[in-house]
Amino acid sequence: MVTRHSIELALPGATIGAVAGAMAGGLTLFVGAPTGVALLSALALTLPLCFFGGLYGVLLGRGVFRPGTFGPAGLYWMAAFPLSRLTQEGVAGVGMADGVLWFLVYQAMVSLGFAIGFIWLHERLMPHWLMRIAGGNPRAKELLGLYIGHAQALQGRKGGRR
Repeated sequence: MVTRHSIELALPGATIGAVAGAMAGGLTLFVGAPTGVALLSALALTLPLCFFGGLYGVLLGRGVFRPGTFGPAGLYWMAAFPLSRLTQEGVAGVGMADGVLWFLVYQAMVSLGFAIGFIWLHERLMPHWLMRIAGGNPRAKELLGLYIGHAQALQGRKGGRR
């Protein structure tokens, strides 16, 4: 069941996914695609990236992912990004010249770059958002505690090297 608390945890990741999808659609327009095709392409990528970005935040709040780790999130995006691109190509694409398998393999490789950018942005936005909603959201309060603990551990390591 989707609750208000889960939706609040999903907002930063969903926003990042939406912006990334819209930017990719803008690039489609930039390379000369007709406006209608570019808009359809942007929407077809924005919706799944928004969904998977939001789901990442919910899973983070449930403890599936931990702040400051890349490995599990990278694997998550190795599945989610190719599915998002496959949706985009299925709705607005011109086809996959080398077939679906090679398309998905290539998108899985590209997804790690997307994952790095997504995680970097998410790690910068999420703590600020959690501070804002922690008063009325127990999951947010707990997750904020994890972020604070992670920051303190990093600060302790940094102080120990001096």
